[in-house]
Amino acid sequence: MATSVKLNTGAEMPILGLGTWKSRPGQVTEAVKAAIAAGYRHIDGAMVYENEKEVGEGVHTMIKEGVVKRKELFMVSKLWCTFHDKSAVKGACQKTLSDLQLDYLDLYLVHWPMGFQAGAELFPLDSEGLTINDDTHFLDTWEGMEELVDAGLVKAIGISNFNREQIEAILNKPGLKYKPANHQIECHPYLTQEKLINFCQSKGITVTAYSPLGSSDRPWAKPEDPSLLEDPNIKAIAQKYNKTTAQALIRFQIQRNVIVIPKSVTPSRIQENFQVFDFNLTDDEMKTILGFNRNFRVCPMHWGVKHKDYPFNAEY
Repeated sequence: MATSVKLNTGAEMPILGLGTWKSRPGQVTEAVKAAIAAGYRHIDGAMVYENEKEVGEGVHTMIKEGVVKRKELFMVSKLWCTFHDKSAVKGACQKTLSDLQLDYLDLYLVHWPMGFQAGAELFPLDSEGLTINDDTHFLDTWEGMEELVDAGLVKAIGISNFNREQIEAILNKPGLKYKPANHQIECHPYLTQEKLINFCQSKGITVTAYSPLGSSDRPWAKPEDPSLLEDPNIKAIAQKYNKTTAQALIRFQIQRNVIVIPKSVTPSRIQENFQVFDFNLTDDEMKTILGFNRNFRVCPMHWGVKHKDYPFNAEY
């Protein structure tokens, strides 16, 4: 059973990774250590999560103790929106590398297609609570990303939260040097992303699913929002295999050849989320789960709705 997905660079990306969005600094070091001890080799992070120093401590400890070698790990981070000016990209990446105590990243993503005003604020907001945007364009940002590959700071580059038209703009960019190797998008049974995944995979771009369990701990969750982990239909499928709902949700993505990064800071759950390579959902079960789609976004990034590059007004 495949435990990795081949990137268009030739590198193998582990199909299951640890997500670190919303993992508090005080807990994330231990979570990373628990994940590596449980067999995870892919750690997903980002500057905007404001916990990369602690992620780095966890990784560094496990390398120092001889549990894992750097070359066995697949480390991912993301360029934040306030660093979209082509000249700012390298400094942002170097800050992440320094925080993580690493010489290179295996994959570095443009976190969103939208550039925000540079400065100390990660989310510069106007009086209406909407983002203050800059005048950059992601095609120029992409050139900054390509320079990181040439400088040896990152092995591969990719994107996150782009729509089809925005991906095509990169693929059709005159003088394109490196195609995106990966596209990280929100994906779970309430947002199955079939069209976008098929499009990316047809272009040789691998897909990573974030919030695969529905991110019930997102700060802006409303009581009436649907809860994936409590969904009786998914629970029933999981029970058939003596698995948890989370394990079935993770398995669902793996069988679509989609890389998946469930987040947890609980060692027992971190281990449990990795026990997904010993069962197979049937084609009918996969179809059933795909049928739960309701285009429900956990991460609509509503602060950016007026941005010229806001990605979610398109069909996909």
